[in-house]
Amino acid sequence: MSVDGPARAALVGELSELGRDLVAARLVVASGGNLSARVPGGEYCWVTAAGTRLDRLGPDDIVEVRVADGVPVDPTAAPPSSELALHLATYRARPDVHAVVHVHPQFAILLDLIGEPIRLITTDHLVYLRRIARTPFQPPNSAALAEVAAAAVADGTNCVILAHHGCSVLGPDVTMAGRRAVNLEEAARLTYHALLLGRETPGPAWDLPASGLI
Repeated sequence: MSVDGPARAALVGELSELGRDLVAARLVVASGGNLSARVPGGEYCWVTAAGTRLDRLGPDDIVEVRVADGVPVDPTAAPPSSELALHLATYRARPDVHAVVHVHPQFAILLDLIGEPIRLITTDHLVYLRRIARTPFQPPNSAALAEVAAAAVADGTNCVILAHHGCSVLGPDVTMAGRRAVNLEEAARLTYHALLLGRETPGPAWDLPASGLI
């Protein structure tokens, strides 16, 4: 069954707040990027509608669709994001994921373009990100992009750079997905500035337990 009223209101509120934060952090501009979330064990997810601005999301800008096939619960609602396939493929590959953030962080994209890996410089980077995958370029809004992005995170990775495009960042909830997205771009920005200074940037000498800390 679809998400009930209180759960729907909570997801809409969380996604709207995250959208404002991501735009304020300059991780996306204009109507770029898209967000989604689902309740644990749910057959449906909520995804931002096509053409929406993430800092201006309202209840009508977030659409409920079935994860199995992408069919909207309300056929009269606004069409979901053109990157819907990316979100659905990720949820199918990762039952533990309940939120997906797809944004266009400039430093992360630039470093990937020039073949520089993003260094995990601070302990926050290490804890929140653990590792970062990348995929070769696939056309936006395509089944091929959704397929390679889902394959890149199937092993438990929560951050993947999509070449010449953006990133897909996952979390067990909306809050964690947002934190990871912000930390990904901060790590990329610090890496970029270290490279400008001609310095190598080894991360903290700290081994996380296999299960992680968060």
